Amino acid sequence: MKIVKFLAYCVNYILYLFSFLIPRTTKKWAFGSYRGAFNDNSKYLFIYACEHRTDVQACWLSINRNTVQQIRQRGLPAKWIFSISGIWFALRAKYWFFNAYCSDILFGLSGGAQLVNLWHGVPIKCIEFCITQGELAKRYVDKNFWDMFFHPASFIRPTWMASTTEFYDDIFSRSFRIRKSQCMHTGCPRNKMLLLPQQDLKKFVNKYETNTTKQLIQQLQTYNKVFVYMPTWRDSQRDCFANGFDLDALNQCAARINSCVLMKPHANTIVDSTKVYNHLYFIDGSVDMYCILPFTDVLITDYSSVMYDYMLMPNKQIILFHYDYEDYVKEREFFFDINENAVGVRVYSFADLLHIIETGNYQMDEEQRRQLIDKFWGHTMDANQDVCANILKNIHC
Repeated sequence: MKIVKFLAYCVNYILYLFSFLIPRTTKKWAFGSYRGAFNDNSKYLFIYACEHRTDVQACWLSINRNTVQQIRQRGLPAKWIFSISGIWFALRAKYWFFNAYCSDILFGLSGGAQLVNLWHGVPIKCIEFCITQGELAKRYVDKNFWDMFFHPASFIRPTWMASTTEFYDDIFSRSFRIRKSQCMHTGCPRNKMLLLPQQDLKKFVNKYETNTTKQLIQQLQTYNKVFVYMPTWRDSQRDCFANGFDLDALNQCAARINSCVLMKPHANTIVDSTKVYNHLYFIDGSVDMYCILPFTDVLITDYSSVMYDYMLMPNKQIILFHYDYEDYVKEREFFFDINENAVGVRVYSFADLLHIIETGNYQMDEEQRRQLIDKFWGHTMDANQDVCANILKNIHC
């Protein structure tokens, strides 16, 4: 298997050099996301392009055939990236839109394209070339040859980077080694879902979301309160539901107050969720949560940037579950002091988490919330801002 993987990457490098020779057209736009899923910022920009830019050909490219089929069932154009038509579209598309790296589509076909990195939120933890410790340091600091060889997309600099304020321009420019002028103050397309009037959101869900998502949203509306647990990714890949969690106790706690808890791991986290609970819903890591979050009431998280997304919604609450803080900071560094740049009620043990859920004593500081929105989002997520239109305007297309 190692030899096959090595040969596949050798072919990828050869394709990358070849891809610079193919003339690209501004009338073709390629979109993709990590692990072939249909989610995150590129998903919402793609839908916007399909609805508002009939002068161009937008297409979602995925390594997953099921994803391609699901997108086509929604009446949107999609191609399997390893098909002849998928490869050709990727080679001809001038603009590539993705959520993390050009490997969200296919690294080997990206030469000569304008790479628009929409990223997945406003980072708290050090990313890319700002990482100096933990597992990922092997790639960016220690320069381990094989780690670099099998992750070439990590070293391809984007043409454009979605940012929010000057504060994040500095962070993104250092992390990706690009100029600050390449950072666009546009906000995140996915977050417009959090701010839509519920009637408009339901229309979007009915048109573009899966039956599973629709059924889940209907089910959530039968509870008095909906909690959602969204921990960040651990570099060690450890199961973040196994450490500090008693799922039976959490299920019983939720039942007592006629509530439920959505258990949503990071897409990269390995989780054993084979047991079925009446008031706990395990959501697959590839599921896009941004149409679901408006139907929840309280976010439970740790060091995830989803906190900054969630705080954009008025009348929502946040619980910060920092049960493994000492261990976590050994794996990853923060760009800033998390204690001074977070909003929500902090708890440090599972017993305290259960207590605060049951008592409802988790109201956040509204003034602190407003200050953090100004610092991290500026005016990019104001109601009068069209995030998707602003992105396209910034890259002149």
